[in-house]
Amino acid sequence: MIELRRREEKPPLEDEARFLKSWVERPLVTGAVSPSGRMLARTMASYVDPHLDGPVIELGPGTGPVTEAIIRRGVAPERLILVEFNPDFCKLLRRRFPAATVVEGDAYGLAETLGDSAARPAAAVVSSLPLFTKPLPMRVALLNDAFDLMRSGAPFVQFTYAVVPPIPKDAAHYSVTASNRVWWNLPPARVWVYRARRA
Repeated sequence: MIELRRREEKPPLEDEARFLKSWVERPLVTGAVSPSGRMLARTMASYVDPHLDGPVIELGPGTGPVTEAIIRRGVAPERLILVEFNPDFCKLLRRRFPAATVVEGDAYGLAETLGDSAARPAAAVVSSLPLFTKPLPMRVALLNDAFDLMRSGAPFVQFTYAVVPPIPKDAAHYSVTASNRVWWNLPPARVWVYRARRA
């Protein structure tokens, strides 16, 4: 509880400044000018079942608002694998979530980036990556890589600011559901949840 309280005391303006700086330097990598809002983070975390065995992999955690929400959902920090491309964010995440595994690398080569970090099937993959900055084949490949790392029926959770899904529906291979629009987030966002259809 002490660790959680300490993380709550972080200055939000400092995180906003970090995100803005990262976005100015690499807009296609960061994809947002500010961290996810509390309501959006809570909505994303709500799709993670804390009782399902295995690690929870988070892609593009940034400064950790969704990570925090996943922990509040009941997932032990030791189960978290945080994949972040930005080295400054990685340092920050290691300080804020010392029990989590922080992997600095490219989520679009997920199996290679993770190596032995994800030895057991994952309970969920939660992504804040700016998918629309990548070509569709890369987005589909990311989804398939995530499915290969997860246990059967586990969710791939992704948010976007767009009104259309970041990866088109494909009823033969996976199901897609969407949350209501999260109006309290700036800008408003929606959460998309993909689950593989197993043969």
